[in-house]
Amino acid sequence: MSLFTIDWIIILTFFIITMAIGLWAGKKSNNNSEDYFLGGRQMPWWLLGVSMVATTFSADTPNLVTDIVRGNGVAGNWAWWAFLLTGMLTVFIYARLWRRSGISTDLEFYELRYSGKEAAFLRAFRALYLGVFFNVLIMATVILAGIKIGAVMLQLEAIETVLIISVITVIYSAVGGFKGVVYTDFVQFVIAMIGMVWAAVYVVNMPEIGGLSALISHENVQDKLSFVPDFNDQSALMTLLIIPLAVQWWSVWYPGAEPGGGGYIAQRMLSAKDEKSAVFATLLFNIAHYALRPWPWILIALASLIIFPELEDLKGAFPYIADDLIKNDLAFSAMLTYLPAGLAGLVIAALIAALMSTISTHLNWGSSYVVYDFYKRFIDPTASEKKLVMIGRWSTVILMVLSAVLALSLSNALQAFNILLQIGAGTGLLFILRWFWWRVNASAEIVAMVVSFGIALVLQLVVGDAMPEHIKLVTGVGLTTLSWVAAAYITKETDKEVLYRFVNLIRPYSFGWKKVIAEGKAEGKITGEDTSVGSLPGDIANMFLGCVLVYSLLFGTGSLIYGNTTYFIVGMAVALLSASGIWYVLSKREG
Repeated sequence: MSLFTIDWIIILTFFIITMAIGLWAGKKSNNNSEDYFLGGRQMPWWLLGVSMVATTFSADTPNLVTDIVRGNGVAGNWAWWAFLLTGMLTVFIYARLWRRSGISTDLEFYELRYSGKEAAFLRAFRALYLGVFFNVLIMATVILAGIKIGAVMLQLEAIETVLIISVITVIYSAVGGFKGVVYTDFVQFVIAMIGMVWAAVYVVNMPEIGGLSALISHENVQDKLSFVPDFNDQSALMTLLIIPLAVQWWSVWYPGAEPGGGGYIAQRMLSAKDEKSAVFATLLFNIAHYALRPWPWILIALASLIIFPELEDLKGAFPYIADDLIKNDLAFSAMLTYLPAGLAGLVIAALIAALMSTISTHLNWGSSYVVYDFYKRFIDPTASEKKLVMIGRWSTVILMVLSAVLALSLSNALQAFNILLQIGAGTGLLFILRWFWWRVNASAEIVAMVVSFGIALVLQLVVGDAMPEHIKLVTGVGLTTLSWVAAAYITKETDKEVLYRFVNLIRPYSFGWKKVIAEGKAEGKITGEDTSVGSLPGDIANMFLGCVLVYSLLFGTGSLIYGNTTYFIVGMAVALLSASGIWYVLSKREG
């Protein structure tokens, strides 16, 4: 692929704008750790919502979607579409609870909710486990996508791509802190969406494709178009639809879709101006993430089935790329090599923007764990604000180096996606119930974490391909859930004073806290007639209305693309009714 002067000007301009924003934001985050990691808790909801979307719009996401579509068709995307349920659960139930807590990171929750050495250990261990190990694995998958894009579109060696990505991203992330990340996320998301939509339109109208009608009717594409798996294919139905909707969404911890919220999503909820802002930020995120972005990627993936129907076709077109990188996910980058001057530069800038927004968020989020939940809590509790910011910047650099090294050993995005799902299998229900059930304790979380990780290692490294991925997932979920529930009953209860403090601060839904509330009121430790805030039935109703809203937008748009205007109109009407219902319930709650 040859780039012209206009392409390089666009790419260079993007880098200049990104660096300028990072340096500007850095002036406001030099000596205050709350500014550096949370933006002073005064960030507007729309900016936080766009930042969440930009973070999940990574350079590896189009590759993953392409891999899924080429292998299992459009219906294969239920592997991640199902996570909308936990996303809407976070919007209408957990966003307010997180913002109400007033903590600095979601790991600080452990010592707010639990007691004893177990709580302290859990906070310290997960600061390193999630902030370093898990975080590095996620960033490595993102960098892997950059390696493939660089190889196909710019003929760069893997090490060259890694160096370029690492140096540029780490500079503005380390200097600008959270504000730098969020403001650059906004610019990067706008560029990324314009680039992807324009690229999809161009690719679909290439002479080799022949337009949208020709694409949809092509023999290589027709069996890939259904929104749901073939109900006559029990194996595909179980793997692609039933397991994700019945088990995966509530049971699996996955970055950006954590049951009960968490990670960088929690970081943005904690940085919101108030509870209402946290709700609207996460609502905007889920609508844009699931309904706005997927179709440009899907269309390019479908078009790749015409140009590169088999992996051998990819290998023939790109003989200089290593064999272990020739996977279905490479087809996305391959299709972009057909773009003309100007558009090619914009799309490359868009992909770089998507990549950098994800990496920068994970760097800031991971370093916040290292600083707040490990260094300040256990190493130097009296550290000055200036020193905490300095530690944050150094940890940002170290996380970037570790991720870059690991990226060079991975081969495809779906491989990493399955590993991440398996590691988190079975922990999701715990993250949901710890806000609802007083009996969940730190020991239960430790057991869930250890068991899920151990089972993942056995299933991936020992069992391997002898067991289907969906059976591995269900096995991990079942064994992990049984283990942590048993641990919750067998091990020591959380100290009552900690539980009383939690109820007074959070005012959680009371049905799982009745015993604690009764004892606390009897002892005069829990005050107020109303021990909970909000209506659980109303919030659950909004959760399901939110799912209907987003799925209606997603499949209504798909119907329009497929040429079915009637289904499009029905989808938009259902979406409008759902939005009206959500607004009514929210207004009733506020009023």
